[in-house]
Amino acid sequence: MSKIILSAILFFLVSFCYAQDLPNISVNTLSGDRINFSKIDSSNPVIVSFWATWCLPCMEELTAINDKYEDWQKESNFTLLATATDDARTVSKVKTLVKSKGWPYTVLLDSNQTLKRALNINSIPHVIIIHKGKVVYSHIGYSPGDEDELIKKIKEYNTAH
Repeated sequence: MSKIILSAILFFLVSFCYAQDLPNISVNTLSGDRINFSKIDSSNPVIVSFWATWCLPCMEELTAINDKYEDWQKESNFTLLATATDDARTVSKVKTLVKSKGWPYTVLLDSNQTLKRALNINSIPHVIIIHKGKVVYSHIGYSPGDEDELIKKIKEYNTAH
């Protein structure tokens, strides 16, 4: 019981200390729409996964999430924005790769890495969770099983906040 209470206190302290405002930056979606990042609806948690076509751990992470995505959508209310950080040389590969993988996520194109820099993200894969207009969780890198921790965090924000 004390472990649960300690975990809850630690979770809220980390969430409170980390909360970061969203930058007022517009990015394109893969379908050509333009989204102002500071205005995304984050009343429910939003997962933002920064990735690139050349990043093997990124591919592993997004594929692992995809394997569980449908079940997660039944369990929790959240949105996933897969933000491709490919530069001008490799951005043309994004659409083909996303289509071949069958990823149902909204894909953002951050070719100039403006959003990535504004959020102080230095390496990929990097996942953040946004809730109520703030960055409340951040995770760098990928190891199998990290996706389970991610859905656990999403469920906490769906129930506790």
